[in-house]
Amino acid sequence: MLTPFRRPTALALAVGLAAGACAPQASATPTLTPSQTAAPTAAVTGTPSPTPTATAACPERVLASMSQPQRVGQLFLLGLANDQLGAAEVDAIRTRHLGSVWFVEQSSAGVSGIRAVADAVQSLVGADTTANVRFYVAANQEGGIIQPLKGPGFSAIPTAVDQGTLAPDTLQQRATQWGRELAAAGVNLNFAPVLDVVPPGTDAQNEPIGVLKRGYGHDPTTVSTHGMAFLRGMAAAGITTTAKHFPGLGRVKGNTDFTAAVVDESTTIDDAYLAPFRDAIAAGVPFVMVALATYTRIDAQHLAAFSSTVMRQLLRDRLGFTGAIVSDDLGATAAVATIPPGQRAIDFLSAGGDLVISKTVAPAIAMADAIVARAGSDAAFQARVDDAALRVLRAKQASGLLRCS
Repeated sequence: MLTPFRRPTALALAVGLAAGACAPQASATPTLTPSQTAAPTAAVTGTPSPTPTATAACPERVLASMSQPQRVGQLFLLGLANDQLGAAEVDAIRTRHLGSVWFVEQSSAGVSGIRAVADAVQSLVGADTTANVRFYVAANQEGGIIQPLKGPGFSAIPTAVDQGTLAPDTLQQRATQWGRELAAAGVNLNFAPVLDVVPPGTDAQNEPIGVLKRGYGHDPTTVSTHGMAFLRGMAAAGITTTAKHFPGLGRVKGNTDFTAAVVDESTTIDDAYLAPFRDAIAAGVPFVMVALATYTRIDAQHLAAFSSTVMRQLLRDRLGFTGAIVSDDLGATAAVATIPPGQRAIDFLSAGGDLVISKTVAPAIAMADAIVARAGSDAAFQARVDDAALRVLRAKQASGLLRCS
């Protein structure tokens, strides 16, 4: 679960230190049957054409023009320490070609201050860095305590709990305004909406969503109706959105930012609480963020972000998602702290993920280097990297970030 804090606040520490869920049960992983209504998806190991042609679509032509390290670089969203473009971030962009960034702190700099940083990031676009592909510049602008960007030009966004009491049309109009503020600040990607459903009466026990008032309601219909209004409002302002945290953090206890071994023992492959994600996919959401919890009734052996059952069989095959799958933070969260960074990235991509979030530079560099090394010695993995990069480039084309003649 992404949070905008550099270190835990008193509230976050209380969340992270609360009792965790019990260990995963040793149950068999189910085989999922594609839904009769699910849209067909491209094979996740598809290899793009290596040579640009006059008839190839823009993303395919851009991909074909890239070196392997540049393709790998498109698979990363790098956190900006102190919400600034520092020397370490510039070096990572220039030497590892990292293609997207995000604001990680609570900021009162306002629209003009954030815009200055966003413009500095975009100034690094070039043939040698990103193959002339512009950056996603992201924020975690949900509302309430999870609104990192504040100050002159930014409205105070109410909590999702309060947003859920608005008429959907009203919420959509307000989300459009909040999105316009992001666009004015140079932010083009929002890690929202939250589509997790917290059962009635359990907010106090649900640390990542309920305690922080991040849920639109306590039933799938309310969450879906208001989540889609938020999504449509952001899209009307030109902001790309991210549905999260698949397949749901509404029935866990621990917060994966600060707690390891977070477990959901309830969610199934045909769970009613998946409805908001299904609706977001039908609405064309470009990104779905996958959680760092274990879902024992779907795949008891892997975190969702490392599970091909969750990402390929459930999200792609059964729900028909064809966009880009983004990780929760693989750089700094407790959920993955015992796994070497390079292995985190390789496992995420191998299981079907596409875009890696890392809050800090050092693990991002280690992950990028590991991917490049594996792709250089494993043709099947290289094809997986190319497929993931192509999905990201297609999203960037839809966001107006590709340059093709």
